[in-house]
Amino acid sequence: MPKIRVLIVDDSASVRQTMSAILSEDPAIEVIGTAADPFSAAKRIQEEVPDVITLDVEMPRMDGITFLRKLMAQCPLPVVMCSSLTENGSETLLQAMEAGAVDVILKPRVGVADHLAEHHLQIRDVVKAAARAKVRGRPGKPMPTAEAPAKKLTADAVLPPPSGKPMSRTTEMVVCMGASTGGTEALREVLEALPANSPGIVIVQHMPEHFTRAFAQRLNGLCQVDVKEAADGDPVLRGQVLIAPGGGKHTMLERQGARYYVSVRDGPLVSRHRPSVDVLFRSAARAAGSNAVGIIMTGMGDDGARGLLEMRQAGARTFAQDEASSVVFGMPKEAIARDAADKIIPLGQIARELLSATAR
Repeated sequence: MPKIRVLIVDDSASVRQTMSAILSEDPAIEVIGTAADPFSAAKRIQEEVPDVITLDVEMPRMDGITFLRKLMAQCPLPVVMCSSLTENGSETLLQAMEAGAVDVILKPRVGVADHLAEHHLQIRDVVKAAARAKVRGRPGKPMPTAEAPAKKLTADAVLPPPSGKPMSRTTEMVVCMGASTGGTEALREVLEALPANSPGIVIVQHMPEHFTRAFAQRLNGLCQVDVKEAADGDPVLRGQVLIAPGGGKHTMLERQGARYYVSVRDGPLVSRHRPSVDVLFRSAARAAGSNAVGIIMTGMGDDGARGLLEMRQAGARTFAQDEASSVVFGMPKEAIARDAADKIIPLGQIARELLSATAR
């Protein structure tokens, strides 16, 4: 199959060079060009339309967000924002996601080249996911054949598999959700549809550090439920949503008596992610059993598929988002292939199914 053609747009020559080297090492990706600003990028796009654009936020002549909005209005393409992210910059990147960007690659203020090189697998994964994303009616591109991916650790690296009989339905219901590419807007749609007295929810959305806090704050201003970034020991309460912090730790569901709370712990990358949906789902299978509902949503890869199956085997109700409403159908598809989902549902029905499954 043809390679994924990528255009790199960044005002830093060192970033353009490093990103080109990282992406070109993958036989499934071809860097067709680089541009130092949006005007040069627009000229390059007129010559050859790429499959994916990586786009910096802060650039001369025109900022990346403005260019993104113009691009989506005239020539919708999968765009990955590549930016130095600080606490204050998180809101800017959320605006980029709302404007149509499908994912984010982070670069620090200093040591950019070394940081990008260290995260080369993640960067390639993000670009490949973007190539498959549906962007305003533009169908995603099939995944080209490439070398076998690097070995990925499973949730065994963090938690042993569940054992024993499924737990009976004796406690408050708890909902665990997992998403990746396309998940920020999908989760917003689901959470906005929930009433204030909804069951407690814990979410893993693959996001960089700092981004999850800004994401939670944004959702908290839009939703009837309270939304916050999870902290170690936070109780899982009715009417509250906990978003796993991005960047460096796993978030797990724990139980003490009839009380649920989250544990935020160090651990290795699982399915190349930290936090990992598989880790959250496995912890829910162990701690909640049939008192839980598991929902896997849009995203690239297979993170969450094994964990959702463990939840179903432990007696939980499990759902997968359907292909038509997924930006990328990777994670739900893998879960469905493992027979991990009780039901396959479109995005617009997830909130209703969630409430129905948790009703006593």
